Amino acid sequence: MAKQVSDIVVERLIEWGVDTIFGLPGDGVDGFFESLRTHQDKLKFIQVRHEEAAAFAAVGYAKFTGKLGVCVATSGPGGIHLLNGLYDAKCDQQPVLAITGHTFHDLIGMDYQQDVDLDKLYMDVSEFNQRIMGPAHAVNVVDMAIRTAYGRRGVAHICIPKDIQEFAASDSNRSKANVAQHSADLRAPLNLKPAALVLQQAADVINAGKKVTIFVGRGALGARSEVEQLAETVGGPVVKALLGKGVLPDHSQYTTGGLGLLGTAPSVDAMEECDTLIMIGTSFPYMEFLPKPGRAKCVQIEIDPTRIGLRYPTDVALVGDTKVILEALLPLLEKKGGRFLKKAQERMKDWNELMAERGQRQDLPMKPQVVTYTLNKLLNDDAIVASDSGTIATWTARYVEMRGDMQFSLSGSLATMANGLPYCIGASIAYPGRQVVCIVGDGGLSMLMAELATLVKYQLNVCVIVIKNNVLGQIKWEQMVLDGNPEFGVELWPIDFAKVAEACGARGFTLERQEDAERVLRDALAHPGPKVVQAVVDPNEPPMPGKVNTDQAIHFAKALLRGQKDAAKIVQTVVEDKVREVI
Repeated sequence: MAKQVSDIVVERLIEWGVDTIFGLPGDGVDGFFESLRTHQDKLKFIQVRHEEAAAFAAVGYAKFTGKLGVCVATSGPGGIHLLNGLYDAKCDQQPVLAITGHTFHDLIGMDYQQDVDLDKLYMDVSEFNQRIMGPAHAVNVVDMAIRTAYGRRGVAHICIPKDIQEFAASDSNRSKANVAQHSADLRAPLNLKPAALVLQQAADVINAGKKVTIFVGRGALGARSEVEQLAETVGGPVVKALLGKGVLPDHSQYTTGGLGLLGTAPSVDAMEECDTLIMIGTSFPYMEFLPKPGRAKCVQIEIDPTRIGLRYPTDVALVGDTKVILEALLPLLEKKGGRFLKKAQERMKDWNELMAERGQRQDLPMKPQVVTYTLNKLLNDDAIVASDSGTIATWTARYVEMRGDMQFSLSGSLATMANGLPYCIGASIAYPGRQVVCIVGDGGLSMLMAELATLVKYQLNVCVIVIKNNVLGQIKWEQMVLDGNPEFGVELWPIDFAKVAEACGARGFTLERQEDAERVLRDALAHPGPKVVQAVVDPNEPPMPGKVNTDQAIHFAKALLRGQKDAAKIVQTVVEDKVREVI
C-alpha cells in the first residue's frame, strides 16, 4: 500500500523518539489509526475509555519521564473531550502533543457531522495549533509542533482532516520555498546561565540576609544536591510547593515540607520570619502564604522570564536552568550560621510527632490520615505516587514522604478532579517495573472510573487507594471555612468500589478499621496487576491548615451556627485535633 499522510506523521513521531500514544479511535481518525496499526512495532497505542483520560495519561507520562506526552482523539466530540487534560498540561507547563481528526477538508464549515472547528477551539490551550493541509505540509507541522511543545513547555495541537489523512504521499505539491528535509528532529535543551554581574547581584542580596528561606517548586526537581548545598550554605529551611515535593526527601534536615492550606506550620513560620526569600522554579499561586511585600528581599530563579515577579516583588532575577544557575551561584555565597535552620528543624520535630500521633488514631469511623500514614511505611523507595484533587491531596501531601527516587505529582495549577488514575496509567506504561500508587477520592475516581478497565486490559501494576467518605470533602470544607456556609450539594451516593474493581477484572479490597490498615494495604501492594482499596473514612475529619487564621475561624464558627449538618461531631473532631481556636 502506498505511503499516506498519516504514515508521514507517524513516522516523524517515531523519528522524534515518541514510543507511546494514548487515545480512543473514531471515524475522524481512521486513516491515522491504520498507520498506528502498521507501525505498532515501534509506536505503542494505549486505548483508554474516555478521551479526557488520554490527555491526562499523556500529562502523567510527560511529568514522570520528562518526555513528550502524546494523545489522539477523533473529530468533534473526541477532540472536545481532550480539553480538560490539555489545560492541565498548559497550567503545569508540560510538553504534550494532541492529534485530532476533522471532517472532510471540502466539507469544513458546511454543518457536516462532527464539524467542530478544533483549530479555533484549541487556540487558548495550545502554544502551537495547526491543521495539516497535505503531504508536503505534514513533516513541517509535526516538527514545529514537537519543537514548540518542548521549547515552550506546553500543548501543541495538530488537526488532520479525515480525507487528508489518506492522501498519498506522492501527491505532494511542494512549493519551491518548502525545501525537502529542511528541518531537524532535534530537541535543544535550555541550559541558560545569567551574566556574572547578575549572579553577583543575587549573591549580594543573599549574603546580606540573616534569615533566608528557600522556596522550591517543580523547576528544582533535577537539582536536589544543589538545593541541599544552598540550604547548608545559607543556613535556611527549604519550603516545598506541592509540585516540588520530590525536590528533597520529606525527612531531610533541610526542609519544613509544604506550604499553604495543606502545608505545615513550620513552613508558614519560615515564610513569616524570613528577611530573604529565594524562589526556585515555582509559580505557587497562593500569595497570602508568602512574606508580605517589602518584608523580605527576593532572588528568583525561573526558566520562564514571564513568571519573574509574578507572585512576589523580585529584587534579582536569574533566568535559566535551575541546576546550571545554582552551580554558578553557590561559589559566590558566604557560609552563614544555622540558627534559623535549627529553629525550623526543632519546629519540624514537633510537627512530625503531631502528624504521627494523628496518623495512628483508632477512632471509628476510621480517620483518612490513617490510610496515607500507613501506606507511607509500605511504599518502595522508587514508588511513583499520583494524587487527585481534594482533601486527599492534603492527606497525601502530609503523610506520604518522599525518599530515595520516589516521584510524586498531581494537578497543580488547574487542580482538576479525575487526573489521578490516568496519571498512573501514563506512569505505569512508562515504568512497567515500578510500584505505582494512585490516591484518589470517591468523587474524583467516579468521574473516570471506567479507566479501571484500562488497568486490567494492559495488566498495569497500579494500586488505586480510594478514600471513601461519600462526600465532596474539599468543597464541603471550603463552603464552611472559606464562606461561612453550611455544606450543600456535596453528598455522594455510595459506590462499592471494591465490587466495581472486581467487575472490571481487578482485585478489590475494603479497609474500614485502623488495626487492619497495614495488613490490607500490604496485601494490596503485593498483589500483582491492578487492584483497588476502598478505604471507608470519617467524613467529618477536616483537613485543617497548618495554622488557622482569624477569618477561617470566624467562617467556620458561622457555618456551625447556621445549621451545619453533624456540627457536634465536627466540633468534637476539631477539639480532638487540638485546633481549639476555630470554635
